[in-house]
Amino acid sequence: MTALAGETTAQMLWRRFRSPVAWSETVDLFAILTVASLPWSTSLAAIFNAAFLVCMVPFLDIRAFLQSLTRPICAAPIALFVLALVGTLWSDAAWGARLYALSPTVKLLVLPVLLYHFERSPRGNWIFVAFLVSCALLSVMSWLVAFYPHLTLKPDQVERGIFVKNYIDQSQEFALCAVALAYPIVLLLREKHYWLAGLLTALALSFFVNMVFVVVSRTALVTVPIMFGVFALLHLRRRSIALIAVALIAGAAIAWQASPYLRKTADSFASDYTRYVEKGEPTSLGLRLEFWRKSLGFFAEAPIMGHGTGSTRGLFEQAKTGSGYQASAEVIGNPHNQTLNVAVQWGAIGITVLYAIWILHLLLFRGDGLAHWVGLLVVVQNVFTSLFNSHLFDFHEGWMYVIGVGVAGGMVMRAQREAARAGAGGS
Repeated sequence: MTALAGETTAQMLWRRFRSPVAWSETVDLFAILTVASLPWSTSLAAIFNAAFLVCMVPFLDIRAFLQSLTRPICAAPIALFVLALVGTLWSDAAWGARLYALSPTVKLLVLPVLLYHFERSPRGNWIFVAFLVSCALLSVMSWLVAFYPHLTLKPDQVERGIFVKNYIDQSQEFALCAVALAYPIVLLLREKHYWLAGLLTALALSFFVNMVFVVVSRTALVTVPIMFGVFALLHLRRRSIALIAVALIAGAAIAWQASPYLRKTADSFASDYTRYVEKGEPTSLGLRLEFWRKSLGFFAEAPIMGHGTGSTRGLFEQAKTGSGYQASAEVIGNPHNQTLNVAVQWGAIGITVLYAIWILHLLLFRGDGLAHWVGLLVVVQNVFTSLFNSHLFDFHEGWMYVIGVGVAGGMVMRAQREAARAGAGGS
């Protein structure tokens, strides 16, 4: 009898193991672990993401998946990877440099996989919650490190309030979470769920307070007002926009007066520019202006197909002028602008593909709903921060884009498919 019971249990476990539902839940679990670990660890995020992809294989509908790749929202990211791969053929860089420059585009191949899976999974919202909770915990650690610097895992302890990674990545996360919460807060207020709305408001404010008094990137300072502007135009009435604008201006004025760090960060724009123009110093802003000027020249030399994958550093080495502590003497493989990064390597063809990705994904998120809002915000943030960085190719921000668009896009398509079925059933 015991043996029979054991055999039955084994059979049940085997059926469970072979169940598509079980594998789908496992895939979702690794997706949650990937996004939860992203603010904390590059290695863990890569490991969990690899496990996510492996677990997709056993019950993958190959025909349906391949058919999904023909959709423009999937084909465009794949096209940029293919262009980067083919671009290695006309590059003059060493093969090591070509392959190194190819690697940032590989993550774009995961985006169609995420779109496919979360079009079928009902647990997309769990991904959003996992990222929000993870960033909230990181915010707590940021405050602790601000007061107790020895707690940081950064060996140099140079960046204030940074427990892991860097202030640019942290600012991107906190800005995305804070602005993304605006949609559910407004929704809850309209439905008169004041306590929950107040809780989410406090959480959103905690992210902003951290950026005001602990650490913030200048890119975030520029892009957060744009992100809020997009939200206001899409989801608020004119009177509400006016009231909130007044409140935000008042809040910004108070923050400006109360935070010496915020004033110092904003003032650095002018001082960096002046030192670069008058003395040629390699300030943060000055270096970007230098990189952009030279990159435009490289693009003009090969405007159609570019110089090939991995060619950027070699071009900067050839264009190096001045000596020692001068912006013109800096050599870099990344011009700190996504469009120019693509233009130098793959010319107008690359620019066309890049902007097709952004436009197609923006169009995907037309509509109302949390998934629409999160997806739209992820794209808008990436587009505008990519004016000052190559964020689609950077590890952290690039994965934020791939995961955000992949999960939110899958949820949007799932909702559209269910609505179509309901409409067909009703007719």
